[in-house]
Amino acid sequence: MKDQRFIIAHREALIGIGLVIINFLIWFGFAYGLGSGDPASYTYILGFPAWFFYSCMAGTIFMIFLIWLVIKLFFKEVPFDEEVDDECTGK
Repeated sequence: MKDQRFIIAHREALIGIGLVIINFLIWFGFAYGLGSGDPASYTYILGFPAWFFYSCMAGTIFMIFLIWLVIKLFFKEVPFDEEVDDECTGK
């Protein structure tokens, strides 16, 4: 029988990979989507080019919130000792 802790850890690792992919897509989309034009036509937010503001600053704040939300909703406490409690095994 497979240890339930490894199943939980595998699921949480896949969620982490998904978060990294989302972060990259946000960064790449704004950085190269808004930043690929002529620099003379850039718009600025708080003194930063819009592509930089959205990809690096707003994207970071969004990802911090998204990671907090995912941890609260999908991650669970897993004991590391050899004795596995009933909550983790589902018995």
